[in-house]
Amino acid sequence: MRKEAGSKSYKSAYFGILLLGIVSLLGDVVYEGSRGIVPSFLGFLGATEIIVGIVGGLGEFLGQALRLVSGLLADTTHAYWLFIFLGYGLIVSIPFLGLSISLEMAIILILLERLGKALRAPSRDTVLSFIGKDVGTGKAFGIHEFLDQIGGILGPLIVATAMFYSNNYSYTFSLLFLPFLMLLAALTYTYKRTRSETVINESQKAKAKMEKLGNPLYVYTLAVFLNTVGLITYALILYKASRILLPTQQWIVPLIYMLIQGVDAPVALLAGYTYDRFGIKVLVAPFILSLFPPLLTMISAELSILVVASVIFGFVLGMQESIYRAAVSDLTPISSRGTAYGIFNTAYGVGFIISGVAYGFLMELKASFVITFLYIFVTQITAIVLLLKIHLDSKRIT
Repeated sequence: MRKEAGSKSYKSAYFGILLLGIVSLLGDVVYEGSRGIVPSFLGFLGATEIIVGIVGGLGEFLGQALRLVSGLLADTTHAYWLFIFLGYGLIVSIPFLGLSISLEMAIILILLERLGKALRAPSRDTVLSFIGKDVGTGKAFGIHEFLDQIGGILGPLIVATAMFYSNNYSYTFSLLFLPFLMLLAALTYTYKRTRSETVINESQKAKAKMEKLGNPLYVYTLAVFLNTVGLITYALILYKASRILLPTQQWIVPLIYMLIQGVDAPVALLAGYTYDRFGIKVLVAPFILSLFPPLLTMISAELSILVVASVIFGFVLGMQESIYRAAVSDLTPISSRGTAYGIFNTAYGVGFIISGVAYGFLMELKASFVITFLYIFVTQITAIVLLLKIHLDSKRIT
């Protein structure tokens, strides 16, 4: 009977992970699909390069910094599913861009979508950690990220195809209403099928006060923060590629972005299984790999080298989006997990904002190899030392 119950529990867990993955897949079809044309759409509405840069930076800041608030509120109220529904619901802002008649309205809609990301991410990751506890958090987040990245590939393909045939922003954005409606249906079904598995945890948490987050989480978050500060953003890799290519070859740039997404997906799946077997020490691999994309991008003026940098970046990204998140659940008490994910995601996002500014500055100044190398080396080696400290401390405890 125990074996049968265990088998049923595993099936239920995998089914719940699959459902949440499909929800994220459909969400990515909409908002990841739009990312490639939002800048040019703002330009079409009259935005200058400065406005596009400010909107992009502000959007990323909102999408990351507010996760700390939403995670804390989710733990306080135990209303994880409410934050998930609100967050995914705000993705409707993207299809509504097709109805935008002014630049101001478009900017508001773009920022609302990023707000939605901040609202849902900590609660979604917490619910995923609940559902995936019976099969391993590494597998849970790996499978979820694999499905998520399929959406990240399909979305740009759909949008590129629509723009190719119509060359019409309104038509292309409005077309995304269909996957958004599918997203709502999938989310509602997922809630009905998995709610009982998370309600038990929520009711238990309601009886007790939130536990304090331990030192390992903060050390780990600092390590990940430094890792992202030292890792160049994909936007700068693509920007440098666009500067190398001729005007008639710019169609290659989105293909490089798709390559990153394509590498990300299978790596996330494999990394998840590896993490469950070997633990947090597995994260040393992506930390070391993070040395190479910025080095290759900053020192090279050849497209082939930038493609290699993109592939390695895809490897790191696949692990960041899966096992980096899985480690948070293993370092935190269940009653404070939403807060923990809020802190982690905020640090992770702010790290990439700093990275973008730092590497953009170094690129603009045409900084020397020595300065660039020192920046990369110091951030990543410090991150690796902090990660190893957590690993060694955990071994002493056990």
